[in-house]
Amino acid sequence: MDKLADLRKSYERDELDEHQSASEPLLQFQQWLQQALDAKVPEPNAMTLATVGPDGRPSTRIVLIKDIDARGLVWYTNYDSRKGRELAAHPFAALQFHWVELERVVRIEGRVEKVDAAQSDAYFASRPLDSRLGAWASPQSQVISSRAVLVANAAKAAAQHGLSPSRPPHWGGYRLVPERWEFWQGRKSRLHDRLVYRLENGVWLRERLAP
Repeated sequence: MDKLADLRKSYERDELDEHQSASEPLLQFQQWLQQALDAKVPEPNAMTLATVGPDGRPSTRIVLIKDIDARGLVWYTNYDSRKGRELAAHPFAALQFHWVELERVVRIEGRVEKVDAAQSDAYFASRPLDSRLGAWASPQSQVISSRAVLVANAAKAAAQHGLSPSRPPHWGGYRLVPERWEFWQGRKSRLHDRLVYRLENGVWLRERLAP
């Protein structure tokens, strides 16, 4: 642990030029996400989700992006979880992708809304059976006495719902509607490239930030 202060990395893999980046942040993100997929980085769809509780304290966790289009970025979870309760109180959030192998970070901020029931139903039906039963079995973010509680709940859900469990009413999708994007590309000597896109009067403005 006494060597932490000595850890260093020189970022020299790529660059991010505002004259060559996409004019729309969604296009830039899709390009980078595809490159992360092509590079086979571990879990390229994993993103950190930051929310704020009623007491003003932030919290983070990892979720998986499941859809993206001009409306925003979608993930699915338990509405009664800590993040669900915090989004109910403050429907704004931040997302962050960190593709370490590509020396890249993407940050997105905006308001959050629930996706419609039909979209949640369709995605839930596409999940593996164990995952669908798990949505019924886990009282996410609640204190439980032991893992045996989950195992018992899963067995009960299997007996009750069989091979075709419907989507629980407490489970579904959220969509973050972007208002700000930032793309970070590591560069040598800590002179990193940072491009921010911010929405102003319905138009995306692209600016460079000092690292």
